[in-house]
Amino acid sequence: MLYEIKVPDLAESTVEATVGTWLKKKGDVVQQGEVLLELDTDKVSLEVSSPCNGFISKINKPEGDIVSAGELLVIVDDSSSDETISETEITTNDQLTPQVDQSLQKKNPQEISITPVAKKMAEKQQIDLKKIEGSGPDGKILKTDVEDYRNNLSSGQESSDLRNNNVNDSSSNKLEERIRLSRRRITIAKRLKEVQSETVMTTTFNEVDLGAVIDIRKKYQDQFIEKHGVKIGFMSFFVKASVNALQNFPNMNAELFEDELIVKKYYDIGIAVSTEEGLVVPVLRQANKKTTAEIEKEIAELATKSRNKKITLEELQGGTFSITNGGVFGSLMSTPLLNPPQVAILGMHRIQEKPLAINGEVVIRPVMMLAVTYDHRIIDGAMAVQFLVRIKNLLEDPHQLLIDA
Repeated sequence: MLYEIKVPDLAESTVEATVGTWLKKKGDVVQQGEVLLELDTDKVSLEVSSPCNGFISKINKPEGDIVSAGELLVIVDDSSSDETISETEITTNDQLTPQVDQSLQKKNPQEISITPVAKKMAEKQQIDLKKIEGSGPDGKILKTDVEDYRNNLSSGQESSDLRNNNVNDSSSNKLEERIRLSRRRITIAKRLKEVQSETVMTTTFNEVDLGAVIDIRKKYQDQFIEKHGVKIGFMSFFVKASVNALQNFPNMNAELFEDELIVKKYYDIGIAVSTEEGLVVPVLRQANKKTTAEIEKEIAELATKSRNKKITLEELQGGTFSITNGGVFGSLMSTPLLNPPQVAILGMHRIQEKPLAINGEVVIRPVMMLAVTYDHRIIDGAMAVQFLVRIKNLLEDPHQLLIDA
């Protein structure tokens, strides 16, 4: 039986992916659940596994191809799998012996399957066949495999020579290094360009005095850690304030679909997390129903999974509003980019002490610049400003969050 393995459903706003690394080649034997390839999107790298035991019958999409959900990637044939042989088909143990011997024979590292042309080419160029991975049936080395190995070897040597020349050339002030972008980074760049062209992003700013939040954290931090095993961070305050503001301005918690505005009655907040391969936005589900401790714990878990590349596609889907914190990198002000199909995003920044005029006196207060980027096609500037002011007021008097003022 042939199993067609297709591109799975991608995260929201992600319409395509790039075929990353193939871990198997045509003719390779695979086990059920074994990873066959990686797909790179602007959000996460996805592993695609085999649904059965068998062998790779056909690879339909090579590395670097752009694919969409539902497109055929690879075909796995389970006709040689022991699991596909029913008990009625097995009459004697002798019938299985040749299959086992043949399997063992294929895995013998001393035997190299190669076409005559490829063998002649390799011998002429003095290439070690053990270093070449064949792409033919059962791993047979083809002429193209030898050519690819030779080209890669030459390219690597040229790059090495170029680097050495640059380092040794003390008279040159124009040292350069060319670094190939990862497929995921290329996908991210393309997606960001699409977002800019498909939306009308506008940003409004406001300053917030976080003195009250800081006082609460200092007063209850030890008690909170002892009870819940996690610190009170700033993010839980921002999540709760954002949910409250979204409830007061529901159009900020929506998405535009064709000629209709879909207003969400649930509050799944995306929390931007920086990883080595770029920004991902895992989703905090039903944030309006979570306690401060639950929010802090879940955010920490999602961040750890994201940085360890354990985050799943489901954990990146369905967000209704996002929060990003450039302050962890020292940013004082920025314009966050929308995370489509969401229509708004809140940007946090670094806290700095600033002089403020309060009741006729100049005092030094811990201040953060807040930014809300919104899609001006469906959100007017007045609504966005009022939304941000609501968040500001809640953070400056966080006790309002307790009484739903």
